Amino acid sequence: MRKVPVGVHLCQHCKCCQFHWQKKKKERISLTSGLLLHDGTMAGLQELRFPEEKPLLRGQDATELEHDIETPYGLLHVVIRGSPKGNRPAILTYHDVGLNHKLCFNTFFNFEDMQEITKHFVVCHVDAPGQQVGASQFPQGYQFPSMEQLAAMLPSVVQHFGFKYVIGIGVGAGAYVLAKFALIFPDLVEGLVLINIDPNGKGWIDWAATKLSSLTSTLPDTVLSHLFRQEELVSNTELVQSYRQQIGNVVNQANLQLFWNMYNSRRDLDINRPGTVPNAKTLRCPVMLVVGDNAPAEEGVVECNSKLDPTTTTFLKMADSGGLPQVTQPGKLTEAFKYFLQGMGYIAYLKDRRLSGGAVPSASMTRLARSRTSSLTSASSVDGSRPQACTHSESSEGLGQVNHTMEVSC
Repeated sequence: MRKVPVGVHLCQHCKCCQFHWQKKKKERISLTSGLLLHDGTMAGLQELRFPEEKPLLRGQDATELEHDIETPYGLLHVVIRGSPKGNRPAILTYHDVGLNHKLCFNTFFNFEDMQEITKHFVVCHVDAPGQQVGASQFPQGYQFPSMEQLAAMLPSVVQHFGFKYVIGIGVGAGAYVLAKFALIFPDLVEGLVLINIDPNGKGWIDWAATKLSSLTSTLPDTVLSHLFRQEELVSNTELVQSYRQQIGNVVNQANLQLFWNMYNSRRDLDINRPGTVPNAKTLRCPVMLVVGDNAPAEEGVVECNSKLDPTTTTFLKMADSGGLPQVTQPGKLTEAFKYFLQGMGYIAYLKDRRLSGGAVPSASMTRLARSRTSSLTSASSVDGSRPQACTHSESSEGLGQVNHTMEVSC
């Protein structure tokens, strides 16, 4: 075998050179991987500060396409991740006020265990009008859509991409929008994960307090008090400072102010537990309510749970988690989401890398035959196991050493 002089270009076609070319290619990949590992070890909080720059994990579907969708109430910026998978629903996300899909969901969807789910679904990230990165400022006098109108914009997204139905994941204001969407268009929603939802509109006292706060604080600080409880603002200073900078620098402040004003003028979410009032309105799909045990929205989520059908509602209160559980505890939320999908019949069994001694097959995502009105707590998996249907707190042993409590209403 002839030697290749140093500095000489290696041809990819010659058999003699091909060996050396492949060897150098592997060396470059190995070096790059080592640098990424070093960076991830030495700067563990970098993903929180710059979630939009977090590299894709190995094996992750890197296909992302941006779209501007025309709706009856203006354009919506949408990012599609992956491609449609047969007749399976899309996972549609909606972020909280003060954020966009990157700041709200990148940490969660880039989490390694989440890839066992997302590789089987197309993901549709929706940014509220004018909240995406690089958005132009709305002109003077622009009327921001109401919360009901924001919900009414989503069917245009579903129709544009040809989705039959979606599984929604919303946080805060986004959770309220998705709940409204499911109430108005129930046939388009297969399931909902609602994080930090507050079903109540603001009263005059709350409105006055918010108005006073806006006069004495900057807009990013006002939004931070919505995202984090006071204890977390003091104790988790690195995370809070990171989001303070990004809310102030990444999101257009004039557009954010319009969204913030509209969210604070929302009406009560018109839902009641079936049987409590005549012709009660409720969410017809399976719902998982999520809140951190140190989150400002805790009372609102508890009240929302009391107004939903207990046979189709799961209430997850996450220990050691504050106002952004999808950012601070992505592993726990991913595990709960897997169980939620299993209860809906979209996952045959769960893959837990921490419990497996070696490689195991990927989780099956074939939709099981079931009625749209079937109970989440009675949906069976392929192996015949059934989730328990009583109110209780599950210890970490029940969820593969995941340290949180899950309260299932009945």
